[in-house]
Amino acid sequence: MDWHSHAQRLADRVTHPGSRWRAAIAGTPRHQFVPAWWAWNGGRWEVRHGPADEEAWLKAAYADRTLVTRIGTLHADHAGVGDKPAGLPTSSSTLPGLVLQMYRHARIGDKDTVLDVGTGSGYGTAVLCRLLGDDRVTSIDVDAYLTAAAADRLSEAGHKPRVVTSDATAPLPGAFDRIVAMVSVRPIPASWLEALAPGGRLATTITNTSLIVTAVKTADGGAVGQVERDWAMFMRARRGTDYPPGLAELLDVARTADGEHVAMTRFPVLDIEEDAWELRSMLEVAVPGIQHEYHENTNTRTAIMVHPDGSWARAVQAEHTRPVVHQTGPCRLWDEFDAIRDYWLQNGSLPLYGAAVRVDPDGVIHLRRGRWQATIG
Repeated sequence: MDWHSHAQRLADRVTHPGSRWRAAIAGTPRHQFVPAWWAWNGGRWEVRHGPADEEAWLKAAYADRTLVTRIGTLHADHAGVGDKPAGLPTSSSTLPGLVLQMYRHARIGDKDTVLDVGTGSGYGTAVLCRLLGDDRVTSIDVDAYLTAAAADRLSEAGHKPRVVTSDATAPLPGAFDRIVAMVSVRPIPASWLEALAPGGRLATTITNTSLIVTAVKTADGGAVGQVERDWAMFMRARRGTDYPPGLAELLDVARTADGEHVAMTRFPVLDIEEDAWELRSMLEVAVPGIQHEYHENTNTRTAIMVHPDGSWARAVQAEHTRPVVHQTGPCRLWDEFDAIRDYWLQNGSLPLYGAAVRVDPDGVIHLRRGRWQATIG
């Protein structure tokens, strides 16, 4: 199979001509790391097996897009045609452009030792090996099948980094100059700070937000840095074979029940997860743990929020009328959202991106920008 020309075109797309990452992308056979994946088609997930259609395999593998490899507990490697997996995506091969984006934020030097958090398919690990050499790269993932499959595929590609099955929040296997994560966390695991070498740098995203946090270890065992003026979203780190159950029962209630508080709001209904990353991130900082649902038809938009404390909100907007909001529980979720939109309109922007970051040794994150401040714990 002639994959080299495909990899070169991918490198041309995601790197500039002088980039030191260009040869690493051009020389890494991404298709070998994703022999099977899940494709969303007609409202459901369908498995794709690369060897069954080599042209489609190369097209998918060398596109700058994420390939989902695991839904719930079912990996595409083990799926048959007609299988219908349930749950959320739990592993993927991240789009190469985003992989490089995170590596650049980590400011990886040629002699740095790197911990790659979230092995996934192993593709990102292979890119690191191409640049740094195998002995400078360690990769971890909580899933034993993922690490075993990635190690085998890395070996086939000529690489022998250290690949370890480990919970990302547990003690880490060594000390590192750089820690870069392809999963999101909240807060920063204390084990990362313990494993960073003096002056070492981490780059990660915060769970359920688009915030990229970079920070350099300080003498007190914490770290200081910033929220980058950039954005990315990753699957959240998990500790077991799947994510814990969501709030399905509360969602059922929120879809139809009358709220304890019913009022009209002046702001339109939004699909906050897809169309308003900055607003969603600010809301997650203020009220962590909200689960969202959105529906739209020809005449009506409906947004629902539910929270583990039992709070829920439903906003319904018919055409261009003012939305009607139902809310119940100890926290008025839609009021919190509208307060953020008020801040946005009054100040012209939200303070998240570019905020200064201070991380305590236990991983609690403190954000500050001007007079605004917040804590992520």
